[in-house]
Amino acid sequence: MARLANTLDQAKNYNRFISVSSANALFKTWVIALTVITSASLVTVQAYAAQVTAPQLTTGKPSKPFPKAAAVLDQLHQAATRADWDTYFSLYLPEAVFIGTDATEHWSMSEFEGYARPTDGWEYTVKNRVFVSVKTQKNDRVLMFDELLDSASYGLSRGTGTLIKTDSGWKIAQYHLSFPIPNEIAKEITARIKSEK
Repeated sequence: MARLANTLDQAKNYNRFISVSSANALFKTWVIALTVITSASLVTVQAYAAQVTAPQLTTGKPSKPFPKAAAVLDQLHQAATRADWDTYFSLYLPEAVFIGTDATEHWSMSEFEGYARPTDGWEYTVKNRVFVSVKTQKNDRVLMFDELLDSASYGLSRGTGTLIKTDSGWKIAQYHLSFPIPNEIAKEITARIKSEK
């Protein structure tokens, strides 16, 4: 009987040893798997980051150094002045977004067309334009731009956005119109905006 109790104790100790060994093996496997996943994620992030070359900032006259892209933006403003909405909206990608000066104005093209077409248009004159060119490893061409605009209605405005090079030429993917606020009156203006809520 004592021998049987001793054998059972040895079996329990053996099972405890197996359980601890299994736990240690499982933990080591988990650590290795986590290391592999982390390394793979890091490689993926690095590969994605490598797809985009360092942006090349280019400034100067609106027609340089991307005359075709500048012509699209010039045509956009000219079409808006004439209320030539067919030409105007043909310069955007179908899935483009227009962001207006009001916080509620984040429009798809169909929403923006619904706003624009009943109007007689608007006139903005380009005072300055800056392009930032980005080229991916797949040779996708992307231009980010910002332009200072002048209008009789609002004075100085800023348009920013993104152009994508397509088989049909440059198309606007996003346009954002805003009013640059001088720092000296920024708190006064933002306080007024807060009070309107």
